[in-house]
Amino acid sequence: MPKMIVSIDGVVIKEVQLTKERTTLGRRPYNDVVIDNLAVSGEHAALQMNGSEVVLEDLNSTNGTYVNGKAIKKHPLQNGDTIEVGKYKIKYVNEVEAPGFDKTMLFRPGETPAGLGSAPEAVSLNASLRVLSGTASGREVPLTKAVTTVGKPGVAVASISRRTQGYVVAHVEGSGIPLLNGAPISSEPVALKSGDMIELAGTKMQFIQN
Repeated sequence: MPKMIVSIDGVVIKEVQLTKERTTLGRRPYNDVVIDNLAVSGEHAALQMNGSEVVLEDLNSTNGTYVNGKAIKKHPLQNGDTIEVGKYKIKYVNEVEAPGFDKTMLFRPGETPAGLGSAPEAVSLNASLRVLSGTASGREVPLTKAVTTVGKPGVAVASISRRTQGYVVAHVEGSGIPLLNGAPISSEPVALKSGDMIELAGTKMQFIQN
């Protein structure tokens, strides 16, 4: 099934499966893929799926839609294409064309896929976030997805990504800087260990890995 992997500054923030015939992308909350950024138009682009073929169409956006660095109006996507919308990059993955792609694995540029052999280990990694303050205090949030985002959009958002070696945390967006054990987190991923304290948007959480 085709999907899109959305990232900013090399940090993956969400994965979206293309299950509908038409999927819209934009800043407005009614879009199927919402990207809350001023460089993104309210209704920026749409993806039309016809069987295994997916065609990307720019909806007369203000800043344009780019595929592999070139501005497009309408463009049939191929596996591995990179869509650029504002500062965001969206990698198009069509698993019909790439049956070897491991759903539990995400690689940053420069990483080698040598870890594919240890995919079962990645699946068996169990971890969660325990909320220590705020209205959800005491709640545990299982980290079951490849990428989990936490925080408040526009204020402070961090992503926690699962990799073969463990989990990493990175600052995604917002003027508020998340803290890891009291130290600011940058956009560069930082490895997490069980017991680490994360604080962002006024909420304290503890990373727990079993």
